[in-house]
Amino acid sequence: MTIDEMQYRVRIAPSAVDRMEEHFEFLAQVSSSAADKLRLELKKDIQSLQVMPYRNPSYRKCYLQPEKYRYLISQKRYRIIYQIVENTVFVDDIQDCRQNDDKDLI
Repeated sequence: MTIDEMQYRVRIAPSAVDRMEEHFEFLAQVSSSAADKLRLELKKDIQSLQVMPYRNPSYRKCYLQPEKYRYLISQKRYRIIYQIVENTVFVDDIQDCRQNDDKDLI
């Protein structure tokens, strides 16, 4: 079995779940259907990390260990930050790309 054929477990950090909820709640103030759509799309994208999580680019910041994190863009504006340890993908943060991501450390 090659790396590309493996199934990975996906674990979401409680802080990333909290961040997702903040995004949903904010969007729901404008449109509940848009918030529901965001919830479904983020879930689908996170679940997609079960297969080929290495397909996405490295997340590079001067304060992070090089090559430790990767990211996936969801809905054109949300950045899913994750790391791969053995056969598990750990989702550590979900960021709104329209905000300055240098202010938040993982």
